[in-house]
Amino acid sequence: MWVAMASPVAMLDHRMLTAHMVQHLLLMTIAPPLLWLGASVPQQRLPLAVCWLPAALVLIAWHVPAVFRLGMEWRAWHVAEQLSFLVSGLLFWWPVFQTPPRWSILAYLFLATLPCDALSGFLVFSDRIAYPVYLCAPSRDGASVLGDQQCAGALMWTAVTIVYLVAGTVLATQLLSAHRHEPTVEAA
Repeated sequence: MWVAMASPVAMLDHRMLTAHMVQHLLLMTIAPPLLWLGASVPQQRLPLAVCWLPAALVLIAWHVPAVFRLGMEWRAWHVAEQLSFLVSGLLFWWPVFQTPPRWSILAYLFLATLPCDALSGFLVFSDRIAYPVYLCAPSRDGASVLGDQQCAGALMWTAVTIVYLVAGTVLATQLLSAHRHEPTVEAA
């Protein structure tokens, strides 16, 4: 969380969309599972849609250009953006850390990649700048605004896919291992 909100990476978020995307990824995709790994996860089961939908809506809403601009221009909106990514990330990852694990979480993780894939694909393959606020940004060390946007989209696409794939692999391994150790009933 420090890297996302107080490190030199955080200071670059107004200059480069890629740095801003690193913040989002850290707050929504990396910090929440690490926090749940270090804490006792409440074992109350919530419907998966209650955990998935806020994360998808937060992701989509903050990437609407007008809303994105608010977060860039107003400190209070930027704090709200960061908090919403963290809180929705914690909510999203909650069912992943429930015990015992469930097969439905694999589908949950797969479906969670879809809004991210669509947004990432748009950022990577678009030939127009989605966030004009970066046109006025100080130097980006030689990167064009469109190139920075494409890099940010590719980073999001790759990072989210890898994190969800790792989580899904760990869960599938746990589920298959638990299935293998279940007692079997032999026919007489």
